[in-house]
Amino acid sequence: MFNLRVYGILINNKKQVLVSDEFIRGKYYTKFPGGGLEFGEGTRDCLKREFAEEMNLNVKVEDHIYTTDFFQMSAFNPEHQIISIYYYVNALGPITAPLRDKEFDFDEEQMAIYREKNEIETFRFIDWDNFSGRSFSLPIDKIVADLVKEKSLPIKL
Repeated sequence: MFNLRVYGILINNKKQVLVSDEFIRGKYYTKFPGGGLEFGEGTRDCLKREFAEEMNLNVKVEDHIYTTDFFQMSAFNPEHQIISIYYYVNALGPITAPLRDKEFDFDEEQMAIYREKNEIETFRFIDWDNFSGRSFSLPIDKIVADLVKEKSLPIKL
């Protein structure tokens, strides 16, 4: 079975990259914001929905960066193959979701959600000088981060 995921690379005017720190089923992950494509939506609509749901943030989906071109098994289900699609995004307003300074900086309210849903997330920015594939947990995100950084793809400010 295929699992289609769509992620956004948001770079602010301070040359910082937005990441999501997540605690899922007892494991920590740093990844790009985004999520799963739902039946009946396109990839750009999926990304807009994910940012709205996760951050209460409207975004404009910009240029396509990368689509997975190799086999990647799901970290959560060995019967699923992951195909991820990445775009640059721009915020269409201020970010009002809480931003953290440290990775995996979950508060007690979030931990209560974790106990109920078995997953939580929070967001933070990584300075461009510290941004690389090493910043991420998932294999495809590592490739995309290095691609964005090493190829000096256009930075959307």
